[in-house]
Amino acid sequence: MTDSEVRGEAEENAAFVLALRERGVRDTDVLRAMERVPRERFVPARHRAQARRDLALPLPCGQTMTAPTVVAAMLTALGVRPGARVLEVGAGSGYATALLLRLGAAHVLSLERYRTLAEDALASLGGESGAVIEIGDGLAGPPRPERFDRILVNGTLAAFPAPLLDALTPQGRLVGALGAAGKCRLTVVERDAGGRVVERLGSPIRVTPLTPGRAEVF
Repeated sequence: MTDSEVRGEAEENAAFVLALRERGVRDTDVLRAMERVPRERFVPARHRAQARRDLALPLPCGQTMTAPTVVAAMLTALGVRPGARVLEVGAGSGYATALLLRLGAAHVLSLERYRTLAEDALASLGGESGAVIEIGDGLAGPPRPERFDRILVNGTLAAFPAPLLDALTPQGRLVGALGAAGKCRLTVVERDAGGRVVERLGSPIRVTPLTPGRAEVF
């Protein structure tokens, strides 16, 4: 890239972050991560011109890339700490995966039910260390016996499945959305030091429903 192109990209990133702040995103770490991870890298080519707008965008397999302010709200609630092990349900475009790494996650296991999306996300991540994307049913929990400090559920459910809650470490946290399509709330689940699970409902958000199982096609 030329110097002018680098400056232009930096200005566009700064404007993107300013727009997020104006829409209520306040977490400095999340804003910094979103400034440093270009969303257009993960957007399908035909929608790339809209990458820096606060819009949900279409993905292959009939899926949707969540709007930036919603991603920011979920990541703020998740509170990723440096060195955290994170389980992500629904890799989608790989954008949230990249943001989790930028926030300091040491390891992100992302489970995606669609092979096409998993392969595209891996390509977009460009070999970033710390991220593993596997094809599988994220709602069934991790494919191997392991626990995670943070779990990000990229979609809406009626209830969080027990295998996901069981995969939380003591003092671990899960963030997703509970409700029905078009009417759901950001939800935070925490496991305290004694193993008790506490669920807190937050503000209304718009994320698409999650479908259980591994896709037979795509």
